[in-house]
Amino acid sequence: MRHFGEFVLLFALANLPFFSERLFFVVSLAKKKTILLRMLELVAYYFLAGAFLGAREAAENGSRYVQHWEFFAITMCLFAVFAYPGFVYRHLWSRELKS
Repeated sequence: MRHFGEFVLLFALANLPFFSERLFFVVSLAKKKTILLRMLELVAYYFLAGAFLGAREAAENGSRYVQHWEFFAITMCLFAVFAYPGFVYRHLWSRELKS
């Protein structure tokens, strides 16, 4: 139960790119966001979450545990899995409802 808030934060950040046509909810774009721009935004949110949670770990433990590439590959895949509901809403479910 201790890490429930972290999972909620990761789930929310992973789904943000799919619920707005603005870039990072701030920059208004002339066109609709493409899937590539949404994926780049997703990667940016991944690094933002990693920086926040890494700083939290350092504050709680006094230092961060050294991670290797395997950790980042697995967590990026997990972040993509968390983003799946937003992807379904934006690219699959919305089209089905419109037709």
